[in-house]
Amino acid sequence: MTPLDQAKQRINTLRNEIDQHNYRYYVLDDPQITDQHYDQLMRELQALEAEYPQWVSADSPTQRVGAIVEGPFATVEHEVPMLSLDNAFGEDEMEAFNKRLADRVDVDDTLEFCAEPKLDGLAVSLLYRDGRLVRAATRGDGRKGEDITANARTLKSVPLKLVGASPPSLVEVRGEVYMTLSGFDALNAQQRSNQKKVFANPRNAAAGSLRMQDPSITASRPLVFCAYAIARLEGMDLPVTQYQQMQRVKQLGLPISAHIETVDGVDGCAAYYQKMLQQRAQLPYEIDGLVFKLNPVDQQRQAGFVSRAPRWAIAWKFPAQEVQTRLLDVEFQVGRTGALTPVARLDPVLVGGVTVSNATLHNMDEIERKDIRIGDTVIVRRAGDVIPEIVSAVLSQRQKGAKQAVMPDTCPVCGSEVSRAEGQAAYRCNGGLVCAAQRKEAIRHFASRKAMDIEGLGEKLIEQMVDLGMVASIADLYHLELEQVSGLERMAEKSATNLLRALDKSRQTTLSRLIYALGIREVGEATAEALARYFADLEPLMKATVEQLVEVDDVGPVVADSIRHFFDQDENREVIDRLLAAGVEWPPIEKPAGDSERLAGKTYVISGTLENYTRDEASARLKALGARVSSSVSKKTSAVIAGDKPGSKIDKAQNLGVAVLDEAAFEQLIGVHDDET
Repeated sequence: MTPLDQAKQRINTLRNEIDQHNYRYYVLDDPQITDQHYDQLMRELQALEAEYPQWVSADSPTQRVGAIVEGPFATVEHEVPMLSLDNAFGEDEMEAFNKRLADRVDVDDTLEFCAEPKLDGLAVSLLYRDGRLVRAATRGDGRKGEDITANARTLKSVPLKLVGASPPSLVEVRGEVYMTLSGFDALNAQQRSNQKKVFANPRNAAAGSLRMQDPSITASRPLVFCAYAIARLEGMDLPVTQYQQMQRVKQLGLPISAHIETVDGVDGCAAYYQKMLQQRAQLPYEIDGLVFKLNPVDQQRQAGFVSRAPRWAIAWKFPAQEVQTRLLDVEFQVGRTGALTPVARLDPVLVGGVTVSNATLHNMDEIERKDIRIGDTVIVRRAGDVIPEIVSAVLSQRQKGAKQAVMPDTCPVCGSEVSRAEGQAAYRCNGGLVCAAQRKEAIRHFASRKAMDIEGLGEKLIEQMVDLGMVASIADLYHLELEQVSGLERMAEKSATNLLRALDKSRQTTLSRLIYALGIREVGEATAEALARYFADLEPLMKATVEQLVEVDDVGPVVADSIRHFFDQDENREVIDRLLAAGVEWPPIEKPAGDSERLAGKTYVISGTLENYTRDEASARLKALGARVSSSVSKKTSAVIAGDKPGSKIDKAQNLGVAVLDEAAFEQLIGVHDDET
C-alpha cells in the first residue's frame, strides 16, 4: 500500500472512529474515551486533511464549523408543518384530553401513550438524504423557518452522517436544541468575565447561540440536540408506534430522551408526571413539562389535527418557574462576615409550585447591571431548590416614580459604618462582634460540623441565646450553665445536659478546625488546613506578616490581608484568649527541621480505629509533612493506614495494588520513635 493510500485509509478510519465516539457520547450516553483522547483523534484528522485537502468531504467531523453567514438566514418552507402542542395544566385537563381522544379513536381498551420530558429549548428540523445532513431549520411560524444548517453542523450531538450501511433515502427528524445547566452557568460566567451581556435562562441562551451569524461562535457554546419525532421517512418502513419510531431514530445515530417510555391511560400519565416532577431538580437540563403522544401511529391518523396542533399529543406543563410580579421594596441582610446582601420583597406569587415573597438580588452591581428599581414589574425565577432570584425588570411596564435601591451608610442591625473595599462587590458592616447579626452567624459557623462540630447547637437555639444576652461571642458558649440552657424554649434538662457535653467534647479539636471555626473572611477549610500545616500553631499564625502569609499554599494577597486584619482586631484576640482559657486545645503539629514537605505529593487514606491517634490527629500528622489525606481509595493512593476494623477500603486497596500500613508502619512513616508512644 502506498503512503497516499495509507493516508486515505487513516482519514476514513479516523472519521468513522470520531463519528462512533460522538454516537456513544450523545446517543448512548456511554463514552469510551476521555475528552483528551477525543481531541487527539480530531487533531490528527485535521492535520491529515490539511496535508491531503483533496479528501476533505462535507460530512467529515472537521467540517462542522463553516463560514460566517452573510446577512439574514435563508427561509425554509416546511413540507410537513412544525406544529405546536396544546397544553394541560392539571389532571382534570388530561382527563378531558383522554376523553376527546377516546371519542375519536376506534379502541375499546385504555389508550396507550408515549411519554417523554418537554425540553426547554429551540425546536429544529434536520433533513438527511442518503444518510447525510443536507439541511437544518428552525420552527419559525410552523410553516416557514430559518436555514441554520451551518450552525447545526457545529453540534457534536448532530451526526453529519447517519449510522448504518443502508440509511433511508430521506428522513426528516424533529427535535430540540437545548443547553445544559452547567453549560449555561459556565457560559454566563464567561460572558461576565468578558463584560458582555449574560443570558436570562438556558432557553434564551440556546436560541441565541443557534442563530449566530458566525458558526464558530455556535460551535463554542454548550448546545445539545435531542430528537422527539420523525416528520418524513422514505426508503425505509415507518415503525407502527411512536415509541418504536424513536428507537429507530436512535439506531440511525441521533440522540433521544433517556426518559422516554410508554404509559397506559390518564393514571399512567399522572404517575409519570409525579415521577418526573420529583426528578426535575436533579436533571442536568431544564424541562418545563412532559409530552404525551398516542403511541399507535394508526390511532394518531384517526385523531387527526387542528389548524395549529395535533389532536393526539399534549404537553402537561409543570408549575411555572418564571413568573412576573411587583418589587415592593429592597431590604438589606447582614451575613456572618458583615456583608450586606440586598433582598427583594415581592408581591407574593406562585413560582414552581411555591409561594415566593422574597428573592435574592446578589449585590448592588447586579441591581445596577439589571437596572432593577423599587416598584418595577420583575421576572422572578426559581429552579428546583435554588433560592428565588430576580432575572430582570420588565422595562416596558416601568411606572413613573420607580426608585433606585440605595445601599445604607450604616448597618441596619447595629448602626455601625458600612464600607466597600476597592475592587470588591460586597459592602460590609464594620461592627464586628458588636453586630448581633454577625454574632449569630459567627456562632452558627463556629458550631457547624466542619468547624467545632457542636452537636445540638442549632439555629433556633443560637437565636434564643443571643437575643436573651446569654451569648455575646463564641467564647461565651464554654461558660454556659445547665440552669441557663434548660430554661430555654423547647429545652429540657436532658437536652441541656447533652448540649453541655457536646460543648465540652468540642474543646478537643484540631488547629485547622479552630482556624476555620473563627470565621476569618476568605478562609475556608482548605486554606485553614494549609495555614495549620505551615505555621503548626496558633501563635505564629496570629503574629505572621502579610509577606509571610502569602508564602502559604492557597493564600494570596487578598486572603493574607483578611487574615492580618482579623488578628489585628483587639476584640478578636480577646475572644481567642478566652477560648484558650476555656480549655480549647489541639494536638501538637510537629514540624521537623527540613522535613516539613517530606510527604509532598503523596496521598493517604485512614481506615479503621488507630490505638494512639484519633483520625483527625493522624490526618494532621500526615498533612504537617505535606501529604494529602483522602476519604476514598484509588490507584493514585500512596497507602492506606489501617487501624482496627478498617472495612472495605482494605479490600479495594489490595485489589488496586495499594500498600496497606499498620499503626507501627504509620508511626515510622511520620517519624515517631517508640519512646514517644
